[in-house]
Amino acid sequence: MRSRGSIDCRLHKMLLTQDKIKLLEKKAAAIRRSIVEMLIEARSGHLAGAMGMADIFTYLYFHALKHDPKNPKWKYRDRLVLSNGHICPALYATMAHAGYFPVRELETLRKFGSRLQGHPHRDFLPSLETSSGPLGSGLSQTIGMALSDRIDSGKSSGRQYYCMMSDGELDEGNSWEAIMLAGKEKIQNLTVIVDRNNIQIDGFTEDIMPLNPLADKWRSFNWHVQEVNGHDFSEIDRAVGEAHAVYDRPSVIIAHTIPSKGIPEFERKFEWHGKAPTTAEEIKVALRAVK
Repeated sequence: MRSRGSIDCRLHKMLLTQDKIKLLEKKAAAIRRSIVEMLIEARSGHLAGAMGMADIFTYLYFHALKHDPKNPKWKYRDRLVLSNGHICPALYATMAHAGYFPVRELETLRKFGSRLQGHPHRDFLPSLETSSGPLGSGLSQTIGMALSDRIDSGKSSGRQYYCMMSDGELDEGNSWEAIMLAGKEKIQNLTVIVDRNNIQIDGFTEDIMPLNPLADKWRSFNWHVQEVNGHDFSEIDRAVGEAHAVYDRPSVIIAHTIPSKGIPEFERKFEWHGKAPTTAEEIKVALRAVK
């Protein structure tokens, strides 16, 4: 009899058909509704990045990742590290809809005693690979996991390592130390997905600390680089497939996203980086957009 894990391992390689894309779009819409509802309930949190990355998380958890919500510590699972921990509402909502814990638990976000803290805490949920909060640390953690895997198995185990990063955290020097190390070690089963939404807490990234030419910078450190529309499931799928086919270096996918995607009145406004709808009008606007 196949284990649940082995079934997931097989299913994640299925073709991304148009019917599957429609299902992913519906799931992403439900996840965005959950993000808005949980932030309204908490009256705090980070809206813009969470809404912008909902499609990426949906694609990973409902199509690409080898994982088993009923067995979070399944030995052969892929590893996903959220470096920009402040967008954890997107991760929590996706995991809940995938079956890791009840969707109703999302209402406890940021409350005392909740497993769903404002930044992920791995001791509270067995399905979290790391705790995150300080920006710029996630890629180093992911590289450590991948190198440990290589040492333990003597070669690549076939497991994929994903690190989700924000563009703003590339201001951190630690990020570039990690980027150099991964390029030097040629970690071929490592894929970084950068949320290139062009905002951070104080303004637009190119005003605070210009990152361009971002793709060229990654290439200079021996990374395979792709740029995609972070809301187009076909583009995301092609990029992830190409990343998995590269065997001589790590891969980075620069995903161009719209912060606060799905709420037109809030989209592309850096002011929504770290706030939740709290006034009656803001709540009305947000709920109307995602219903």
